[in-house]
Amino acid sequence: MQNSPRRRNSRYGYRSQPKYSSSVPKAFSLFFQEISNGFLIAFKKLVIDLFIILIKNPTLKAWDEIQVDKHRRPDLEGLENIRKHKADYSILVFTVLIICVGLVVMYSLSPQRAIFLNKNNDAHYSNYFFFFRHLISIGIGLGFFIAAKNLPITFIYRHSGKFLIAGYILCILLAIMGKFNIPLADCKLGACRWYKLGLFSFQPAELLKVGLMISLAVFLGAKASLGKINDWKETILPSGILVLLMIIIVAGFQNDLGTTLSALAIIAFQFFVAGINKANIRIFLTILGILVVTAIAIAPHRISRIATFMNTDCSNLASKEAGDDYHICHAKIAIGSGGVLGLGLGNSVQATGYLPEVINDSIFAVMSEMFGFIWMTLILLLFMALIYRLLRISAYSENPASRILSAGAAGWFSIHTIINIFAMTGLAPLTGITMPLVSYGGTSIVFIMIVLGLAFNISSYTNHSVVKDINEEDKNENSRSRRRLRGTRSTHRSSF
Repeated sequence: MQNSPRRRNSRYGYRSQPKYSSSVPKAFSLFFQEISNGFLIAFKKLVIDLFIILIKNPTLKAWDEIQVDKHRRPDLEGLENIRKHKADYSILVFTVLIICVGLVVMYSLSPQRAIFLNKNNDAHYSNYFFFFRHLISIGIGLGFFIAAKNLPITFIYRHSGKFLIAGYILCILLAIMGKFNIPLADCKLGACRWYKLGLFSFQPAELLKVGLMISLAVFLGAKASLGKINDWKETILPSGILVLLMIIIVAGFQNDLGTTLSALAIIAFQFFVAGINKANIRIFLTILGILVVTAIAIAPHRISRIATFMNTDCSNLASKEAGDDYHICHAKIAIGSGGVLGLGLGNSVQATGYLPEVINDSIFAVMSEMFGFIWMTLILLLFMALIYRLLRISAYSENPASRILSAGAAGWFSIHTIINIFAMTGLAPLTGITMPLVSYGGTSIVFIMIVLGLAFNISSYTNHSVVKDINEEDKNENSRSRRRLRGTRSTHRSSF
């Protein structure tokens, strides 16, 4: 075995420096060279080398890109060349209109929900308890929306890593508190997803989702500018480690597959806009499929939901054996009862106790019952208009990080809306995903408002025309010239 090189230490003189390989092939080559000195020693060295090459170095590299300071900031290409202008106020208009719809719905459902809980759970809610709680959440969300709009976008990018670390720490701390039965952790059925703060609660997975979305936007934007978005060592592996850690914490510790799937869909949306190629898309989908199947297979209640989705039986809802069929069948009854013009505000039958989670996950079904087909079509057009404006901001953003972040905002809003509607109509299994800005739930409302505020902020730095795609170019070119122009595409195309 060759002597390890030594480096100078000013206090202790010379000391040995461990010899680590710089690549996987070299690590295995060194393993076979040193196997004569002892298999266990060589194998231990191989494991350490692989950990450093595949996990430690890529993670530190990703962190260097995300955690920047005044000496080393993210690539602000496009922001420095565009003067700040008037923001896209249609974002604000559509957001406020959807919020108003949610307030009207909550005002209508709050008395029915309070009466049902008071009667069956021996509670003492006032008739408009849930409406006023929802109103408070909207007020807090609007405050964060204004803050996200007025903070310099460069400040947000510069501190994106801190949001991510805060999300990881709070999620891990929640799991530890739940393990030791600390009252601050709100645990139900073995899953600890919430911090209980007096009359209010907080779901740290939403903070983690926002932090990961912003951090990946900065990281992927920098790599896209360098033409390395499809480089496994430089981009995909470091990103994958951050995402895998999120999956372990949210799906594993918190047993929340719905939030995990929505976060993965948003991340996939960001990667697609960043320019990931088809080969890596196939690999991503394969890995995602394996993880989802594994998560379902190890949880009996998820298997039951899939079985209900594949074979829903609404013929015997009065029996206790109805089980998981009960929820989806009553959701379909609510949607069908609405007809063309609906039963009217306050006239929902399913909200009187038949349909579970009427102000949370099932709110689309109850809205369909009250508003009917025509009014629900108009409401969904508001959602589509807001998603379109978010995609338009992405298409007109010169800065790569801004483009990816606004695309993530569009992905967040659209994925939550689609999953909630599909679950209530029987087109997807029940997941517990809320409808943005309408469902009752303070944490969900606050963080979606933060995301919309960031997109509103980015709209002040958009170009006057559609920005052409960022793609990989020859590695020997200057990093500023690695942006290849393809044919322009308008914002209404589905490729965003």
